[in-house]
Amino acid sequence: MLEQVRPAPPPPVGPLPDMLQPPAARRVQGGMQPAPPVFLFATGIENSNPRIKRGTVRVDEMARCGHYERWREDFALVKELGLSFLRYGPPIHTTFLGQGRYNWDFADQTFAVLQAEDIVPIVDLCHFGVPDWIGDFQNPEFPRLFAEYAGAFARRFPWVQLYTPVNEMYICALFSARYGWWNEEGTTDRTFVTALKHIVGANLLAMREILQVRRDAIFIQSESTEYFHAESPAAIGPAEARNQERFLSLDLNYGRRVDSGMYEYLLDNGMTREEYHFFLAHSPLKRHCIMGNDYYWTNEHLVHEDGSTSASGEVFGYAVLTRQYHDRYGLPVMHTETNLRDDNEGDAPRWLWKQWANVLRVRNDGVPVMGFTWYSLTDQVDWNTALREENGHVDKVGLYDLDRRIRPVGRAYQRLVSQWRDVLPAQSLCLQVPIVMPSDFDSEGLPETYWAQQAARRARPG
Repeated sequence: MLEQVRPAPPPPVGPLPDMLQPPAARRVQGGMQPAPPVFLFATGIENSNPRIKRGTVRVDEMARCGHYERWREDFALVKELGLSFLRYGPPIHTTFLGQGRYNWDFADQTFAVLQAEDIVPIVDLCHFGVPDWIGDFQNPEFPRLFAEYAGAFARRFPWVQLYTPVNEMYICALFSARYGWWNEEGTTDRTFVTALKHIVGANLLAMREILQVRRDAIFIQSESTEYFHAESPAAIGPAEARNQERFLSLDLNYGRRVDSGMYEYLLDNGMTREEYHFFLAHSPLKRHCIMGNDYYWTNEHLVHEDGSTSASGEVFGYAVLTRQYHDRYGLPVMHTETNLRDDNEGDAPRWLWKQWANVLRVRNDGVPVMGFTWYSLTDQVDWNTALREENGHVDKVGLYDLDRRIRPVGRAYQRLVSQWRDVLPAQSLCLQVPIVMPSDFDSEGLPETYWAQQAARRARPG
């Protein structure tokens, strides 16, 4: 019997109809339409905007770094680096003026150029601050109001597909509501839990609103990857508690049941059972997510006997910590932030190489890593004090300095992107992010027509 079974001859290969032509081969007005990148090499415009000093001072990193005056130049630098992805968002404190009231002037200008230049924004809608009229993250109305803002943004810019609704939810709650550095300047576990539940709740409601507008939206969390090392046997207990706590924001965001100790901690500090079940009920949103995680030299900590912490420096590194987070959530991963001050010649390029080596290690171990980010495009100001002080101190962490002169790490990143962008797609085509480029957006034809085009492109080697 087996000898009698002959495979059918392959069908003749002819030209595909225009609708099914791969984007790389489709002619559009002005030339050939490019295929979407299959790996997300990115940078970002630093747009932190918390309030400090009892709410009397607004820290606006876009202003401090000159972006409001030089945004066209900044977007041109993104293209110069060979990048197609940019973490970017409008300043919430000057855009969201009140319930149902918005000033889109700056966003209209900037996003129009991003679309025209085919730069894919990963839109960051809340980066450590809220408008004055909302107050701070203790406000129970914040989740609802932020979701309204996110929905309004999505309706105004329907071509935007990628979002980080709230940046670094855990760090935002920690710095604002336990360390007492920003916004409400809280210093208790209760203020921390209150901020955390409002921040994560806002993120979930925003995702839901955006999906009403763009059903193929993808949410790339940018969350700090942390680890706490016990200094001595007496510090094991406090270290274990902090290592459970580090997962709280993503546990709640992805609807994962928290560890038993953390469940008691949440309820002891103001979260109700109904609020906890709200997060569990939103677990279906997880399927729209990529677990973006950030790693800096400061992300690992030494825990002392009294529960206090200090910086340990890099001990495990990005690869080990990312495996821990991936094992917990089982989502695709993107390295969404890293940098190092280039205080000594070659420090930053060496750190870039080390982070990239860790990304490759994780990827080769079978974790689907979808992208990498050096953050940010330019140097930053006053992050050496975590934005707590107004010193005008320039942190030399950018790919370019504040005069927009490329740094050695900028040239190294440019070279890395050029060398690796065509090598990485060797991983399974089934594990590529279904990106719709701004130039491909068609509100009447998404997603069915576009996915047909993408399927045709991927069916052809090369």
